[in-house]
Amino acid sequence: MPVKPSKDLLKFLTHFDPQIRKLALALRGVVIEELSPCYENIYDAYNALAIGYGTSEHLRDCICHIAVYGAHVNLGFNEGATLGDPKKVLRGTGNHVRHITIKVPDDLTRSELREYLRRARRKSGHAITREQAIKVVSMVKKIYPVRRRPDGIHRS
Repeated sequence: MPVKPSKDLLKFLTHFDPQIRKLALALRGVVIEELSPCYENIYDAYNALAIGYGTSEHLRDCICHIAVYGAHVNLGFNEGATLGDPKKVLRGTGNHVRHITIKVPDDLTRSELREYLRRARRKSGHAITREQAIKVVSMVKKIYPVRRRPDGIHRS
């Protein structure tokens, strides 16, 4: 059974087009299916709405994140640079983070999304069993007072 998004998350998502909201929530469902039980940490950030998933409420324990932009959604892997990329789908050049861009609903059916999520979970040491209930602890971690988003969404 899907985990309902918190009222806070839904509120932050109202600033995005309906198609982007749907993509973000559908990707959230995939992430939760693969990582639950987990913590969901919401950051209404400067350039994007960021939702981190990990083993605690601490950023250092984040396994992956969803970044919501005006025209697409990214599934980011916090240690993606060391995750390995056999299918050559990860993007980014930083020392740690790599991501997969989701632009249309069909992108959510790509097998590598779940495959990479499972690998990232195992790499983090976050062991789960299918007997465990799907559980998410959701919390707002940070609301930035000023936002500059490239999609034209400016909210204070």
